[in-house]
Amino acid sequence: MTETLARDFEHRGRSGAEVYWTLRAKILDLQLPPDAKVNIDALVRELGVSQTPIREALSQLEGDRLIVKTPGKGYRTTALLGTTELRELFEFRLLIEPWAARAAAVNRLSNPSRFLTASLDDFESGTAEHTAVRHQLVAHDTVFHDRILSASSNEFALHAYRATHCHLHLFRLHPADYQGTSTVEEHRRIVDAIAACDPDAAEEAMHRHLIDAYHRFAEAFTQEESGLRLPHPANLC
Repeated sequence: MTETLARDFEHRGRSGAEVYWTLRAKILDLQLPPDAKVNIDALVRELGVSQTPIREALSQLEGDRLIVKTPGKGYRTTALLGTTELRELFEFRLLIEPWAARAAAVNRLSNPSRFLTASLDDFESGTAEHTAVRHQLVAHDTVFHDRILSASSNEFALHAYRATHCHLHLFRLHPADYQGTSTVEEHRRIVDAIAACDPDAAEEAMHRHLIDAYHRFAEAFTQEESGLRLPHPANLC
């Protein structure tokens, strides 16, 4: 490989990664509107790259379920979650995540509390320096919940959870909790229970966190549209 080709190859690889993160941010921030055709030529002009890294990034975003490709029609961004999809997603999460938190608290040898605490500390220190924390919150929330599922040592449950790409889709709904204050408080309660090896408290803390999170995301819809089936935290025993 010549030196010129090597530089070109390195540039394309770097551009591909940068284009992926740029397009993902645009989708999460709704700068690329939901359920809309993606204009590759316009992105070429805007980002100053060739079509190749853009198509590579779009293919990667297909794996995130943020992009869908239709033969003969090109690429589109996926639609936002509707009320039914939002409810079904949290019903699924309520089936496996409280159980995973319980399993993490029971297993003393692979207790993830130290890592979870560090993740929370890193997020809070990062938000102290930046006012726009939405993408930091997406990253933290993804890693936090993934680590608890990983600690359950159940690869099938972990794979099923990861396949939802739930955090990428949920945060497109513009929740009211942008700064993550409520999320951090709820995560701290989960970590405290796991660190104390208290499975009952860990399961309950995760259950309440998911209920609260559901209602925060449901604020994207009117009460008439939401069709809530999950109980509001105030009505829990």
